[in-house]
Amino acid sequence: MFQSGTHFGNASPSRHHFLLVGYSWSAGSSFVAAVDSDAPRPNNPGMAKSEVLRRIKSYSAASGYVYQYQFHEMQSSRRGLHAGKEYVYLVSADRKAMFPVRIFVRRDAVERWGRAAGRAMSGTEEYAIAKMRLFQAFDEVEILSSARQDFFVDDSNLIPLLEKLDL
Repeated sequence: MFQSGTHFGNASPSRHHFLLVGYSWSAGSSFVAAVDSDAPRPNNPGMAKSEVLRRIKSYSAASGYVYQYQFHEMQSSRRGLHAGKEYVYLVSADRKAMFPVRIFVRRDAVERWGRAAGRAMSGTEEYAIAKMRLFQAFDEVEILSSARQDFFVDDSNLIPLLEKLDL
């Protein structure tokens, strides 16, 4: 008979911990056993998690500035009475300091477009309209770093942004 906590085979006690949970004989005289094992432990528990590498991209704006930007995060958000998703980009106009630019995509505008189009807008398409709105902000605002304003995608600009994407 096996004892609880018995190590099987040539396994090192420090690496493999097996525990025999139960055993029985079946009618056909075969031995049935249930074996459980400890959860695997990381081989490097002291190491910090690595940072996410982000691609820095450039955009030459109509204003003459060349902006560097990277996507930072997307989160569900509310602005006043409106629900939507906020896309945050980290932007630099001088390659020294980065500042956040927030693009708020209103859910009601996306849902209205979906009803008119007969299908829901995909997450990739929503990301693309947020990025197109970022480019529009680069082109419209003379010095984006001093403006520090949030930008919106709503019923007034959703269709023109989608037309740029051929949607």
